[in-house]
Amino acid sequence: MRKKQFKAESKKLLDMMINSIYTNKEIFIRELISNASDAIDKLYFKSLTDNSVGIARDEFEIKLDVDKDARTITVSDNGIGMSAAELESNLGTIAKSGSLNFKNENEEETAEKDIEVIGQFGVGFYSSFMVAKRVEVVSKAFGEEIAHKWISEGADGYTLEECEKDAAGTVITLYLKEDTETEDYSRFLEDYTITELVKKYSDYIRYPIKMEQTHTVPDPEKEGEYISETAVETLNSMVPLWRKNKSEIKPEDYNEFYKMKFMDYQDPLSVIHFKSEGTATFDSLIYIPAHAPFDFYSKEYEKGLQLYTNGVLIMDKCSDLVPDYFSFVKGIVDSADLSLNISRETLQQDYQVKIIAKAIDKKIKSELKKMLKGDREKFETFFDTFGVQLKWGVYANYGADKDNLKDLLIFKSLSEGKYVTLDEYISAMPEGQEQIYYACGESVDKIALLPQTEAVRAKGFDVLCFTDDVDEFAIQMLMEYDGKHFANICKDELNLSSEEEKKELEEKNTAAKDMLDEMKGFLGDAVTAVKLSDSLGSHAVCLSAEGYVSLDMAKILSQMPGGSQGMKAQLVLEINSKHAVAEKLFKLFAEDREKLEKYTKILYGEACLVSGLTLDNPTEFADMLTDLMV
Repeated sequence: MRKKQFKAESKKLLDMMINSIYTNKEIFIRELISNASDAIDKLYFKSLTDNSVGIARDEFEIKLDVDKDARTITVSDNGIGMSAAELESNLGTIAKSGSLNFKNENEEETAEKDIEVIGQFGVGFYSSFMVAKRVEVVSKAFGEEIAHKWISEGADGYTLEECEKDAAGTVITLYLKEDTETEDYSRFLEDYTITELVKKYSDYIRYPIKMEQTHTVPDPEKEGEYISETAVETLNSMVPLWRKNKSEIKPEDYNEFYKMKFMDYQDPLSVIHFKSEGTATFDSLIYIPAHAPFDFYSKEYEKGLQLYTNGVLIMDKCSDLVPDYFSFVKGIVDSADLSLNISRETLQQDYQVKIIAKAIDKKIKSELKKMLKGDREKFETFFDTFGVQLKWGVYANYGADKDNLKDLLIFKSLSEGKYVTLDEYISAMPEGQEQIYYACGESVDKIALLPQTEAVRAKGFDVLCFTDDVDEFAIQMLMEYDGKHFANICKDELNLSSEEEKKELEEKNTAAKDMLDEMKGFLGDAVTAVKLSDSLGSHAVCLSAEGYVSLDMAKILSQMPGGSQGMKAQLVLEINSKHAVAEKLFKLFAEDREKLEKYTKILYGEACLVSGLTLDNPTEFADMLTDLMV
């Protein structure tokens, strides 16, 4: 028996396989099970045309065995096995894949007969050396009399010799490394660890994965005492829920699977189960949670769907499959069409991923629109929890997705007292209304108290309430809906007055120009102008904004890290021309400029409080009010 060197050149290459390509040691069990599944697939494929195989599909199995004393893990299968030449070719040449060759040679027939080949790169087997100091492979190819044993301790090479084995198949034995200060290899010798890894990575392999398990059970003969009971158990469920027909699945099955798989205590709000065929074929099971995860708004939260290929977990959270505005969804995508990199841990960035992501995005939007129309109460519950994400989706990427999301937006209406869509708002607009009016505030109740709200509603026009920080930013990106432009009642030109009323107001402002300029001087840079208004209803005063940045946008920007970075609202102090306070101001302008200054500052402070702004000098404001009282 002579030691042979690997054909794929050097220790450096194998070291790269072990230490660089794979980032997680526990995946070795996934790789070996996937290879065993491929070997069984090949023999099953042969059995379809060769009666001499003599084994039924339900007799195929993968066995695991752990020996703590010997520190070994054994993975065996009753698949097609390997000859000496195949052992030397497939295991003696790093990155040579027998599975890939098989798939390429039989591509049309395997597709027709539902044969799945998982391993295609020939490096999965070498992940064994991440945890093992020695690997033995005993294999007997179907139809051959002699079995062979392949042994290697790493990059130094391998030996190959004849041995005894009864039936076709392969047995791989890993002799684990000794524990170190940084690595606990012994954990892989625990039954519960192996069971957990099979459930995590290989639960949906189509053949049973069996292992002898020991449990402590009550002694049937001695009350209060326990005995150990050993039995061979199947560790995997084999048939993925998402591959079953919807007609076979009950709502409680979906819910229980979700709670178990994604560790949630509550049933999901909605389930989206669909299969896509065409350019990219995949099965998908997507859930909309009933509540946000506890870390949803933290930096630690990771979006993404679990990605499988042929029932084998490839990525726990594939972020490329869902956009940020749907980052709350949980679920699974299973596709055989993915181009994986050689370690099977990450995807190549190819068109297949983009096609799948686009299909999922479209499906989620479609289901949400269906929920909006068919189950309004459920949609509003969803929107209360995740609506902010949709609004950020409208605003993000310079509004690239705004047209896809705008029909899903709902806002509280002052007139209706409930959520309305933009479509519903426009449908209810009275004749003569040309704009979609909105106002920003901390709550619907506070928006209802704004001076401008009274004037708008007096005309019979509804007002949408924007209570989330992102609302106005999203709407500014949207700009218009169905030909109707949005108007902030605290900033934009509302066109509530007739031409005659506009002319009359313009004359009043012209006549009061000297007084208004002096009042502006009293307030300095706090405002850009002081003017008379006829759209404040019964209220005396308010603050409005000019230019792009509204009052509420300025407040939000000022709270961000780094401040508002120069983006400030250009505030205008508006005085109700029809209020008694206007007459008082004219009188003071003529008789007492000192008192006019106090009145101006008091009115500005009052307008700040109504608008939710903080007073720069609350003490001065309080003192001036006290002076007036005494």
